[in-house]
Amino acid sequence: SAFVAAIGLLRANVAIIIGAMVIAPLLGPNMGMALAATLGDSALAKRSLKTNFTGIAFAVTIAIALGWFAEVDVTNPEIASRLQVSYADFVLALASGAAGALSFTSGVPGSLIGVMVAVALLPPLMVFGLLLGDGQFQSSLNALLLLMTNVVCVNISGVAMFLYQGVRPNSWWEAKKAKKQTRIAIAVWMILLAILAILIHLEFG
Repeated sequence: SAFVAAIGLLRANVAIIIGAMVIAPLLGPNMGMALAATLGDSALAKRSLKTNFTGIAFAVTIAIALGWFAEVDVTNPEIASRLQVSYADFVLALASGAAGALSFTSGVPGSLIGVMVAVALLPPLMVFGLLLGDGQFQSSLNALLLLMTNVVCVNISGVAMFLYQGVRPNSWWEAKKAKKQTRIAIAVWMILLAILAILIHLEFG
């Protein structure tokens, strides 16, 4: 998926980028993080974080390597669009997280919703790596800012959707523990979102 997305971005080919998002395995680990926060499941949280970081590190490594050899043009529309953060990006990421949680509880095919989550996460991740490999460090930070904003929004809305649907542990003592941990997780995500909002304001006005 990382290879396909990078090629699509470099060639400004939307069809190839969409193909990469179809096969991107991003839904599971991100919804795992949201579900872990909702249930207060520390083991699931650790596994989800490990999977997420491993996947991101692997994809970024591929992107950096390709960026080292290829010329990355920031005027390329598919790359340039990932160097700005707008309110539309917030809405997209929030909707993606909510849809991802809904797919876990309603039986909607995960492959369809996975594309929506990948739209928010995979392209900015690959743009960040490509620009980093090409030595365009300032521009790469803009893509990283978009990626981090999307990750936070996807998880916040994922937790909110799980809570809205009444997802909770079966036993009352686990539910009490989960409630406390959910509040902590939401507080952490909101603090991160506030920090990102400040950075976005400073960067883009």
